[in-house]
Amino acid sequence: MTDLVTPDSATGTAAPAPPRRPPAARPWITWFARRIGLAVLTLWLCSMLVFFATAALGDPVRAILGRDYGTSPERVAALEAQLHLDQPVISRYFAWLGGLLTGDLGNSVANGLPVGELVGGRIVNSAVLVIVAAIVMIPVAFGIAMLSAAHRGRRTDGVIQLVMITLAGLPEFVVGILLVALFSTTVLHVLPAVTIAGGGAPPWSAPGSMVLPVLTLVIAVAPYVARIVRASLLEVLDSDYVELARLKGVPERVVMRRHALLNAIVPGIQVIALQLAWLAGGIVIVEYLFSYPGIGASLVDSVRNSDFPVVQVLAMVIAAVYVGVNLVADVLSILFTPRARTAITS
Repeated sequence: MTDLVTPDSATGTAAPAPPRRPPAARPWITWFARRIGLAVLTLWLCSMLVFFATAALGDPVRAILGRDYGTSPERVAALEAQLHLDQPVISRYFAWLGGLLTGDLGNSVANGLPVGELVGGRIVNSAVLVIVAAIVMIPVAFGIAMLSAAHRGRRTDGVIQLVMITLAGLPEFVVGILLVALFSTTVLHVLPAVTIAGGGAPPWSAPGSMVLPVLTLVIAVAPYVARIVRASLLEVLDSDYVELARLKGVPERVVMRRHALLNAIVPGIQVIALQLAWLAGGIVIVEYLFSYPGIGASLVDSVRNSDFPVVQVLAMVIAAVYVGVNLVADVLSILFTPRARTAITS
């Protein structure tokens, strides 16, 4: 098939037609497919690390049986068969990975129940806790950042920065203990110190018992987000186009909302994604502190009971949250950054 030609007005000869550019959607598909492939590769490496790390901790049968290890050969053999310890470690890894991909998570060593039944509801409970904390944290952090940036160099800004630095330096379990002392024991008695959900009901059936865990998570992550967003707002407020908007008589609140805030969203998205990914692992301490029925208590109990199948599944859940949240953050950053969209489609 011959190439299309166009007449050249200067020489009268036919000139080759310019090459056709690929459709606009094709670079996006290529970029997204590359990011998905990188996410899958990351999860695969995490699966290897989780499996071989738990396998290197020692003999799980000895850890489970304790003093009964040498007195019950039949039970030792049964546990080894259940955990496939009679097979090479590589074969065990691929068998475990295949079960993970097909939904066969195995059985708990502690009670023999399927791992999916044990952790399914707790994963939902933890997801609800993280989502509620994020819904509260994002507007609070952005509001604090806007207030601090609007009063830059004044006493209000100094007080806010001092409080943010102090809160950012406190570990989440210290924040939780202080909140319990303030609202549940020593000072006030207005909120329960632990999560109350009887009869197998979800924890959000008693909203009052979720206030302290949510508040602890918000205080743990909001200061860092607010400080990063404030720095981005100050950079945008010092830019030329914002100064031009001020010279045109645009009110300062409109400048902050329509110009500065929109251009500070991308760094905010990235830091929020990092903090939400941190919550997937940091929530363990908060849930254990408030007896919240999530993955935190399950992970602590499974480690204490040497329940390696549950530990492996929960570790992979946390890794999947990390990878998924960062993937969503990358997509949103591209959508909110015109220059990045142009770089992909060019």
